[in-house]
Amino acid sequence: MTTPSALERPTGVPLGRRLAARLVLLPAVALALLPPRHIRTVLGILRRGAAPATTAQAQNARDAMCAVSLRCAGPKGCLPRSLGAALVCRLGGTWPVWCTGVRVTPPFTAHAWIEAEGRPVGEGVPQGYFARLVAVDPLPPSPGR
Repeated sequence: MTTPSALERPTGVPLGRRLAARLVLLPAVALALLPPRHIRTVLGILRRGAAPATTAQAQNARDAMCAVSLRCAGPKGCLPRSLGAALVCRLGGTWPVWCTGVRVTPPFTAHAWIEAEGRPVGEGVPQGYFARLVAVDPLPPSPGR
């Protein structure tokens, strides 16, 4: 497998969304250094009170992370990219499904991504291409809301 020599970074990301992505970049990179159970705990707390993200909201957040960070745009930036995109969504009052898992076809590699409306966002792969090992879903609305 070859690695592209130039990364494609999204253009046309509004300034406000780029600023939000810059704001969450350092926390996302710091979260990526934690063990998986701690990441899941932190994200489980942060998702409280958020509505499920739409595919468009999740894609916009992912694009913003890739626009502000070469690390997130790169092929090995899946963990900070997915964490950052989830945090950008949270700043907007929504929450995607944050996932980590493996590719189901050889070579079996680890990956982190976000999903919305039942599909991986911005991955360019068919549904079922990844097997989830950990997922942090949006919480269902509480009764009385």
